Amino acid sequence: MVSGPVGLTGELHKEQRVSDGEPEAVEPKRPRAGRNLPAAIGVGLLLGGAIIVALLTVRHIFVGIVAAAVAVSTVELVGAVRRAAGIQVTLWPILVGGQAIVWLAWPFGVDGVLPAFVVTVLVCLMWRMIGGADGYLRDVAVSIFTAAYVPLFAAFAAMLVIPEDGAARVFCFMIAVVASDTGGYTAGVLFGQHKMAPAISPKKTWEGFGGSLLAGCVAGALTVSLMLDGRAWHGVVFGAALVITATVGDLVESLIKRDLGIKDMGNLLPGHGGLMDRMDSLLPSAVVSWLLLTAFVPV
Repeated sequence: MVSGPVGLTGELHKEQRVSDGEPEAVEPKRPRAGRNLPAAIGVGLLLGGAIIVALLTVRHIFVGIVAAAVAVSTVELVGAVRRAAGIQVTLWPILVGGQAIVWLAWPFGVDGVLPAFVVTVLVCLMWRMIGGADGYLRDVAVSIFTAAYVPLFAAFAAMLVIPEDGAARVFCFMIAVVASDTGGYTAGVLFGQHKMAPAISPKKTWEGFGGSLLAGCVAGALTVSLMLDGRAWHGVVFGAALVITATVGDLVESLIKRDLGIKDMGNLLPGHGGLMDRMDSLLPSAVVSWLLLTAFVPV
């Protein structure tokens, strides 16, 4: 009870309403899941359906989907950093350079991606010179981080689709990440007791991580062996690695948002927040997916 006259008056009024037969107001309970589950599932199915259609028809459309996601995520991240911390990230060089990084992955692979990234960094360094010395190092550091974290990492997802079996490679990547997320979410809601990193992400539990690991390894073993004719143990390693990178990606973005003092990067997707809030686990996982699948199942 709140101390003082106001708190006492409130309690008396509450008792009077109950005695008069009026129902006591009950605060709405937050779902244990912590988000709007129907909206989240609907948005996830819509986005997943668009990717599946692209991969089953003209697989290179996936590069365009990645490029569009990179543009939206970049705008969300830059906007959040500017509003919350006043950091002047060089948006236009990252937007234009980010598209070059992703699209050059199609014909040239790594040989196109890395030079495009380097040129983007150079342009960011020169572009920010206009603003003078005040905050220069801070601003260019965050600009380079943004260029690496979003378009450079995403370019590895685009490179997955380039080979003849590229659609299968992307399916392996997406299914493993979705299985990790679903397994962790389910196990966390049902059995979660022991916090993994309460200071960073209070809802993450070791039980949830165990569910992610189990689901990710099973999904990896099945997809790599059935879709790419790889070895099942390669798929287990692949799935476990993606669970780790997806978890790290979630924690990294949680740290960024805590540092900025915000809940979500945006509000584009109902039940999810911004698109960047959905890209957090996919971005580092795309890099590891490309590295492992290239090693395990050479083109």
